[in-house]
Amino acid sequence: MPWQIRPARADEAEAAVALWRACNLVAPTNDPLADFHRARGQAASEVLVAVAEGALIGSAMVGHDGHRGWIYYLATDPARRGEGIGRALMAAAEAWVLAAGIPKIQLLVRNTNRAVIGFHRGCGFAETPVAVMQKVLLPYSASGE
Repeated sequence: MPWQIRPARADEAEAAVALWRACNLVAPTNDPLADFHRARGQAASEVLVAVAEGALIGSAMVGHDGHRGWIYYLATDPARRGEGIGRALMAAAEAWVLAAGIPKIQLLVRNTNRAVIGFHRGCGFAETPVAVMQKVLLPYSASGE
């Protein structure tokens, strides 16, 4: 395999956020740097990265709430798509959730992102008839992200 998947290091935060931006995964209401640091290396969450020759080429943030696992920021370097990196990251995220004893895994995809929905269907995911609702508890970062 021309890359390795492993937990992210703290010093890879900026590279991960740059990848997420390149993949159009950062919403204006998110602080991706804070997301990275909150999730990395925790008991119920981790940021997995794919690296090749010292460069970060993919990521998957994974976590669980004790009932279901979640995947966020699944990203592959756009120049490296089609090499199986996304599928390998998905398999690593699923293995992480299974190792935690969690029976199912879910993810969120903007409903306008049909290509990504197709990718996830190919990985065995199915759309579910639910509405996602949110309530903002803290203000977002001063940078507007």
